[in-house]
Amino acid sequence: MSAPEGEGFPKAVRVRCRREYLALGRTGRRCHAMHFTVLARPHPGWSRLGVTVSRKIGGAVTRNRVKRRIREAFRRHPQHLLPDHDLVVIAKPGAEDLPLGEIVRELSAVLAPRPSVPRGRRA
Repeated sequence: MSAPEGEGFPKAVRVRCRREYLALGRTGRRCHAMHFTVLARPHPGWSRLGVTVSRKIGGAVTRNRVKRRIREAFRRHPQHLLPDHDLVVIAKPGAEDLPLGEIVRELSAVLAPRPSVPRGRRA
């Protein structure tokens, strides 16, 4: 079964090969939420998403459901993607019980731009 026209998650916007996942693990910036860890690294061109769900979360059906929900969150809300970055979302235990809206809220909070603090002398 395929997604309706315009509602898919094409291969061009996915982190797909092991080498890319490992590179993100080594050099990516880590951000933590209660149920997710997000690795981000600049990527020229467009944003791409990878999802990792371990067996700690549950069986194959549960893990695939969590992956589908995370991809759907980014498909429905592309404004939450960091522009020109590769992202890997790693699900933590408890993520399997989250509804789509809560997934969107947690990932939005993690990926929200943070104000930069000027470095220098303090008064």
